[in-house]
Amino acid sequence: MSYDLEQENKEILARYKDLISNTYRTLDEENNKLIRKAFDIALDAHKDQRRKSGEPYIYHPIAVAKIVATEIGLGATSIACALLHDVIEDSDYTYEDLKKIFGEKIAAIVNGLTKISIMNHQNISVQSENYRKLLLTLSEDFRVILIKIADRLHNMRTLESMAPDKQKKIASETVYIYAPMAHRLGLYNIKSELEDLSLKYNNPEVYNEITEKLELAKESRERYIQEFTKEVSERLHDEGLNFKIKGRAKAISSIYRKMLKQGVSFEEVFDNYAIRIIYKSDAKNEKFLAWKIYSIVTDVYHSNPSRMRDWITQPRSTGYESLHLTVLGPDKKWIEVQIRSERMDEIAEKGVAAHYKYKEGYKQSTDDRNFEKWVTEIREVLEQQQNLSTSELLDNIKLNLYSKEVFVFTPKGEIKILPTNATALDFAFSVHSDLGMKCLGAKINGKLVPISYILQNGDQVDILSSQNQKPKSDWLEFVVTSKAKSKIKSYLNSQKNQLVEEGKEILQRKLRHAKINFNDEEINKLQKFFNLKSSQELFLKFQSNELDVSSLRKYIESKNVFNNLLSRFRKSPAKNQHFEEPKEENLDMIVFGKDEEKLNYTYAKCCTVIPGDKIFGFITISDGIKVHSDNCPNAINLRAQYDYRVIPAKWVNAESFKNRVKIEIEGLDRMGMINDITTVISGSMGMDMKSMSIESNNGVFTGNITLEVKNKGQLEETFKKLKSINGISRVRRLQS
Repeated sequence: MSYDLEQENKEILARYKDLISNTYRTLDEENNKLIRKAFDIALDAHKDQRRKSGEPYIYHPIAVAKIVATEIGLGATSIACALLHDVIEDSDYTYEDLKKIFGEKIAAIVNGLTKISIMNHQNISVQSENYRKLLLTLSEDFRVILIKIADRLHNMRTLESMAPDKQKKIASETVYIYAPMAHRLGLYNIKSELEDLSLKYNNPEVYNEITEKLELAKESRERYIQEFTKEVSERLHDEGLNFKIKGRAKAISSIYRKMLKQGVSFEEVFDNYAIRIIYKSDAKNEKFLAWKIYSIVTDVYHSNPSRMRDWITQPRSTGYESLHLTVLGPDKKWIEVQIRSERMDEIAEKGVAAHYKYKEGYKQSTDDRNFEKWVTEIREVLEQQQNLSTSELLDNIKLNLYSKEVFVFTPKGEIKILPTNATALDFAFSVHSDLGMKCLGAKINGKLVPISYILQNGDQVDILSSQNQKPKSDWLEFVVTSKAKSKIKSYLNSQKNQLVEEGKEILQRKLRHAKINFNDEEINKLQKFFNLKSSQELFLKFQSNELDVSSLRKYIESKNVFNNLLSRFRKSPAKNQHFEEPKEENLDMIVFGKDEEKLNYTYAKCCTVIPGDKIFGFITISDGIKVHSDNCPNAINLRAQYDYRVIPAKWVNAESFKNRVKIEIEGLDRMGMINDITTVISGSMGMDMKSMSIESNNGVFTGNITLEVKNKGQLEETFKKLKSINGISRVRRLQS
């Protein structure tokens, strides 16, 4: 393939100048020289490399650096690191080289980014192991994560050049790991875009449908915002306020989540766009002006008190500050209004990077403590949960990424921020680990309550303790913070460590006799095969003789079958491998892999698959190939954690087969409604109804119907006709 190198060099220079034009106003000459030096090194390192799209590779680091500079708001050190982020991995430059040229700080950040990139290329058995390492690097230097998020954002923006299976793998990992991390760092715009782009590749039909509907509604949305702005602006100008009003559509992924959660169509999501009022203010009058604007808006439009959110009086732990209210605006439509100062808006846009400007030469803000506290807690969790399986660790950490917050007070009146549903015991651990371990109960607002009491906003909490109290296993059933869980588990684990060691020695001996290596990979496989939550549980079962030689023999037999399956789908499959032919009656349903092989399979129980659905195969350790729908609730986790076991699958002749699917219908009850429904299903569509149940309450009915469906097209046509029946408000397919 031939390239116009002269034109490409002009384009590279133009992109670099565009990057500099977005930074030169805020950086001095020395910092601009640093960025230029980093660009020159990156240009040399990547001079012979191209991306999958055919573009010069240097386009990518320049784009990542621009995201770091403009969308995250970091300074020269981070911009230079973004330009250099692939240099160690992709060229002859080493960590030592960068250390000599740029110093230890930049070399260390680039080295951290290199480690994460290498992890992402590995087919390790649990992909979420990356998450543990991501969090470890976060606790060393937050800029590693911010630059990595920028790197992932640009990769997602340019994902169209990748193969479809790679697109799904990267999109799944993004929504599984990087979007929650962006959320926790306060990068809400980036988090939303990562989720939207992930939806685009994981569920393109839904993404395109919502995108088209948002585009169609754009004109009416803009008219609505203009009308709102006109009425409110006059009152704000009369008060001498300096402000601007912006309107925006909600994120596509956010709208889709509401559609799923509420079981409604796009048209029924009442707040799919929002209005933001951003005002200028000095520090002294910032809160006063926010409430003044709130008063003016609620004078013009009725507000919904239950949807009021005050993040100014008590900011979120990320530092996010804003007043959120929902008002009945023009045309009597509910709309969300966000009120914030320019400073608050910068924090909302740039997240923790706005707080940490002091790292790049600014003074530290007093609001940074919450984030530092969270980083400290993450480090504690990682250090104390070494024996925990990575999946459990992931659940513990992610629990605190998206959680909403509750604000409570110590006996001295100090504020503590905890996740919603946190208990008195969580509070005790947040004060001090020893207090949590000895917690007997609590006094909430002077009233005695158990340690399982769920905290409410404004509670004053006084912990009662005893030297004789010890953690119990049932405590894990009601604590929600990762710190409390890790401390309790650490104590409980210490008591069974001796039994675990004994079981470990027993298993080592048995594996040695079976001529199988004792290593982490083998332990992971054994754990999955016996459906156990952790390696500790595995060792304990061998120690107690619940698992023995005969159990190990079954594992070895299944391991041989599993390895045979995997080998068929690797890049260089063995030519002489023999595999059992599937039963004749399954031959023309589904084929697998690039070579469209006919193999034995079963349907996964976590989703309802009907012919015509987009599907994929997943190679299990003990049950052969399981077929999942692309929309399966577990699809993202499977692709993010076990992508090397996911195989392409397609239908050969969907029309020849029937499948059962359950649908739910809601509407206004009336005479003849059941007859109209059955006429559409059995008469117009010629479908077989296997079961039907209808419940009516105060004139509103809900019905569940089980149908035998030939293919997806037939089901979609049936939905259209059912929705056209007078009185029916909703029709949807139920996942099992």
